[in-house]
Amino acid sequence: MASVRLNNVGKIYENNVRAVSDVSIDIEDKEFIVLVGPSGCGKSTLLRMIAGLEDISEGTISINDKVVNQVHPKDRDIAMVFQNYALYPHMTVFENMAFSLKLRKFPKDEIEKRVGEAAELLDLAPYLQRKPKALSGGQRQRVAVGRAIVRQPAVFLFDEPLSNLDAKLRVQMRIELTRLHQRLGTTMIYVTHDQVEAMTMGDRIVVLNNGQMQQYDTPLNLYNYPKNKFVAGFIGSPAMNFFEGNLVRNGQLKFSNADLSVNLGGQRFSGISPEGDKIILGIRPEHLVPGPTPAEGSFIESVVQVVEPMGNETFIHCQTGASNFTVRTTKAETFRIGQKLQLLLNSDSVQLFNPADGANLTLV
Repeated sequence: MASVRLNNVGKIYENNVRAVSDVSIDIEDKEFIVLVGPSGCGKSTLLRMIAGLEDISEGTISINDKVVNQVHPKDRDIAMVFQNYALYPHMTVFENMAFSLKLRKFPKDEIEKRVGEAAELLDLAPYLQRKPKALSGGQRQRVAVGRAIVRQPAVFLFDEPLSNLDAKLRVQMRIELTRLHQRLGTTMIYVTHDQVEAMTMGDRIVVLNNGQMQQYDTPLNLYNYPKNKFVAGFIGSPAMNFFEGNLVRNGQLKFSNADLSVNLGGQRFSGISPEGDKIILGIRPEHLVPGPTPAEGSFIESVVQVVEPMGNETFIHCQTGASNFTVRTTKAETFRIGQKLQLLLNSDSVQLFNPADGANLTLV
């Protein structure tokens, strides 16, 4: 049972290199929180500060309302699962899972009980006498998770644990870790650069970029109500389409550039710039609908550049003038390279961003 609080946490390395800036988040007991962002955004550094493996330059980190800035890692009641598994190759699965308990002088019967329970939970019981080299990648990852489980910590930390697995195994392990969280009911903090992992696993997600927190919210809120252009472009696959243009007021508010003109509808936006000012329009690939030219509403005339059939849906990469963008459709028809395609654009699905700071100007 543990809550975790980060209050204005920062990390500065030598030569004044700042890796993390002013991050404040509250993690409730039993939550599954994901730290996500591109490589070098500071997510692993933040996780290592929670673990006590990195010194904290600024702010405080609390576990169960106790500040742990100066607390040794072994005394923080946390367990960490690393990207490379970090298993001892000369030890059996049982010995790897039991190692931390032996160091703490646990009784033999208690060690066997805890390892046995973890092995059953992770389907590792038949492999307890094998060594890591005789296991698959997924099995090794489960051993690393089992080694953390036997400690029965207050908080689990995961540092990109699935990045070394193939695509199919990553999906399987993603499901297994989610089920594990539901069974154990323990606070988990998970680092990944894969936004699909973040969206499918996290109760809430911290989006980081350049060491700064961009948004902390539920997966659906991040997708539907991104705080800024970075979050809008990072969360979602395929990514949101962006168009640079100007605001025009000609009886009603419009977005316009050399390639398209979009009616923006009613009072859906805040802090809108004066007419003629630059603006960025964003729209999700699924909100561009292939079809005949509508009698009313906005549409884009485009040319198909690349077609990616995905089975139950198709990604169409299109071009109109100098603008390239992606369409996601479930229409059961064949699209051809070079085909002219008319796309209906629903103005209610459009979001506007300030080009100066990337702030989302769309009212929630």
